[in-house]
Amino acid sequence: QVQLVESGGGLLQAGGSLRLSCAASGRPFSLYAMGWFRQAPGKEREFVAVTRWSGGLSYYADSVKGRFTISSDNAKSTVYLQMNSLRPEDTAVYYCAADMSDSSRSSYQRAGAVPRVDAQFDYWGQGTQVTVSS
Repeated sequence: QVQLVESGGGLLQAGGSLRLSCAASGRPFSLYAMGWFRQAPGKEREFVAVTRWSGGLSYYADSVKGRFTISSDNAKSTVYLQMNSLRPEDTAVYYCAADMSDSSRSSYQRAGAVPRVDAQFDYWGQGTQVTVSS
């Protein structure tokens, strides 16, 4: 079992920056990737960014590319999402997610790729609200 705890959400004006954190506990040594998703009111949850825990590969949604940066501190079992140039349309609840290593059932893990669909992730945090005003 892995527990994920997000922090860092808040209310800010458009153009501002915010950094979200997500700390994993339990058995973080079995992590394959960690990612961020978000869900705005009345909309479905959408992929934001993901990073492979062994390093060397990250992927972003087109809507945040160039503005958001995902990074990790393996020693702290923590993943971060640095969000710059925030826009009102970035307003959402942001969720951290963990994909555990299991190459026996994950062809993308065997290929060294990263997951980008919420069904590919095994554990989820409780979410943190980010509100961007215009």
